[in-house]
Amino acid sequence: MTSCLLFLLFLFLLMSSIMAILEPAGCKIRITDKGLDMLKFETQKFVEEELSNITMPEMKGKEGRFQYTITDVKITELNLTHADLQFIPDVGLLFDVQNSSISLSFNRQILYWFFYDTGNINASAEDVNINTALNLIRDDEGRLKINNISCDAKINKMKAKFSGTLGRVYDFLGRFLTTGMRFLLNQQICPALNHAALVHVNSMLETIPVRSEVDQFIGIDYSLIDDPVVTSRSLDMHFRGMFFALSHQNHTLVNYAVDPVIREYDRMVYLALSEFFFDSGMFAYYTAGIFQMDIVNEKMPKDLEMLLRTTYFGAIMMLNPALVDAPLSLQLAVNSPPKTSIKTSGATVVMTAIVKVMVLPPGQPPVQLSSMTMETKFNAKVSMKGKRLSVHADLRRFKIFSNQSALESLALIPLQAPLKTMLQISVVPLINNWTKRGVRIPLADGMDFIEEVVEYHNGFIVIGANLHFSKGLREMIKNTPHTIVPPAEI
Repeated sequence: MTSCLLFLLFLFLLMSSIMAILEPAGCKIRITDKGLDMLKFETQKFVEEELSNITMPEMKGKEGRFQYTITDVKITELNLTHADLQFIPDVGLLFDVQNSSISLSFNRQILYWFFYDTGNINASAEDVNINTALNLIRDDEGRLKINNISCDAKINKMKAKFSGTLGRVYDFLGRFLTTGMRFLLNQQICPALNHAALVHVNSMLETIPVRSEVDQFIGIDYSLIDDPVVTSRSLDMHFRGMFFALSHQNHTLVNYAVDPVIREYDRMVYLALSEFFFDSGMFAYYTAGIFQMDIVNEKMPKDLEMLLRTTYFGAIMMLNPALVDAPLSLQLAVNSPPKTSIKTSGATVVMTAIVKVMVLPPGQPPVQLSSMTMETKFNAKVSMKGKRLSVHADLRRFKIFSNQSALESLALIPLQAPLKTMLQISVVPLINNWTKRGVRIPLADGMDFIEEVVEYHNGFIVIGANLHFSKGLREMIKNTPHTIVPPAEI
């Protein structure tokens, strides 16, 4: 029976591993040790702020002829000069503080025989060592999260300097008090850091969008597909990177694209995007019904309208001579989701659409004069600004042919040039208007890309950049979470 259960458990783990392998990442982010060096300064400031908020309980007691009360203990200064932040392979992050110091002040009330003395005491904790390891995981929502924290804090030395009339008399009492205070301070450091990581830092991670709206038509799924991969040099995060139509959230695209590979470590951060990332965006817009346009009246270029009337004059006369002066329109509708191709030479998008030439009799239903297929190929230039990714398209190739006869295809040759011009004037700006807004990549507010370099590979794009913090870690934690789009019921 036990063997059977173990076998079933093995099969379950094997199938889980296979399912994980079967889902490549549409988007990957690597943070290198150089990026961690910049984050170290922000982390050090944050830890100093957290430790400065430590509160110590009142101390009361009796030692020989002394009766004492210690109150209002405050940390006045932290000197974490020897702090380091590094990766722990297969675990997460290590924040390590060695040979640092903490300055404190507190009030004393001391009764010695018949003498009553009050005043302020300055104390210093030296040879402070803190070792904190953060375990990073993917939570149930696909969000990066600190799962647990292991902490070891030790203060090896502490001394107090008494002032006042009986200052020298209190020297031996000071040794006793500092021993107790060192014990209490040791007990306070790790709980403070534990709360900072599991509550404050996790609340900041929740501001990073996992599933959010891009515009009024589509959203994007940035959920992690597995736990982060941590090596001695980097933290790699693998995201689903899939767009979806807000009106049809259960319509998804299967990822058959090449799994993007990041090999570099020279910059602070790298972003890799596969063809699936862009294809799912096109698929989402297509599902939302965006790739449709009716060019009529003032939208119709006058020279194109004249050429259409000349080309279809015979067809109009055969239908009804009274329609010669009726308005004409071009109805464009993409008939399949556009496809992206990424090569070392650049990125292109192929789009096929049905174009119908219609005559619009006043007060009557439109009449179709012709139906043609339009094949277009666009160059796509990817750029990054801050934390927003945008794409700019330029028309590269254009071709039309008739859906009715080869003879009509020959007759359409004069329309090639004006239709191409119309696309460049009307359709391409419309596409770029959607894409120039950009889509946010999954970084926290206050953390941005700078000095970006885009590299094109076969099947994916890699953007290398350095990091810029426009906000401190404390301010980043206070950010308002982004609008989250609930996953569709599939």
